[in-house]
Amino acid sequence: MAIETIRVRANGLDFAVDRAGSGEKFALCLHGFPESRFSWRHQLPLLAELGYTAWAPDLRGYGDSDRPEGVAAYALPNLVADVAGLIDAARAKGITGPVCLVGHDWGGAIAWAFVLRPPRPIEKFIVMNMPHPAKFAAGLRTLRQLRRSWYIFFFQLPWLPERWLAADGARVIGRVIRDMAVDKRRFPKEVLQVYQQNALRPGALTAMLNYYRALLRYPPPQPVGLPVIETPTLMIWGEEDMALGKELTDGTDALVRDLTLRYLPRVSHWVQQEAPETVNAMISAWLKGEPVPQAH
Repeated sequence: MAIETIRVRANGLDFAVDRAGSGEKFALCLHGFPESRFSWRHQLPLLAELGYTAWAPDLRGYGDSDRPEGVAAYALPNLVADVAGLIDAARAKGITGPVCLVGHDWGGAIAWAFVLRPPRPIEKFIVMNMPHPAKFAAGLRTLRQLRRSWYIFFFQLPWLPERWLAADGARVIGRVIRDMAVDKRRFPKEVLQVYQQNALRPGALTAMLNYYRALLRYPPPQPVGLPVIETPTLMIWGEEDMALGKELTDGTDALVRDLTLRYLPRVSHWVQQEAPETVNAMISAWLKGEPVPQAH
């Protein structure tokens, strides 16, 4: 199934969106840091085959999407409003069926915030390697997770993180992705160059880092007394995640009424790119209402 890139106006911004399929159902895939819409290249054709019109936007600040200035522009309420705007834009284009929201890493964080208090109806939710906000907040109170999340605090510094990440053709961006991966064959030079070149666009690194800066300067409400999530949820987790510990998934079933959780051993944080066959088999079964296979 072919993937094409379109421009979509949503929430006052222009987004570059990779699109596959023409079904009435709508799947919206949100990428993480330091990735782009390209990270969903293996999933968009599958979703199209399952009867969805599937969109994967460059999030605000990334790639070919608009880059508003200032840290406040990247506060979580604005990111959630982008998702609502993209759903509205799909509706305006005649895509009127139920919505499946898919998120990984930062895209997963935005998606969790969305389904906790949905500003638009969501039928299904798929999240990869990003814990429930309450679990992440609890994890950050442990030395183990704080050590894993050291970069969040480094990214608060002005200009220095940008200079470090941009050096030598954004070599660090490519190195971080490849070094974290278990199956490095999935990340050849031409894949890494997509992310490195995106990071080198004018203003892109500052925008990407502003997600982290806004997280601390404009923190979301404390995750105390959050509602139980009613949206049926599939959580897929690569066990060899160097940034987010597997223990952050413990107890998620008490926070999500209808949870299917699958772990992928010997797979890193970049789960949908590193193990697309396994991830796609899980997504396909779950969306069809079939038993979701376990990874081996």
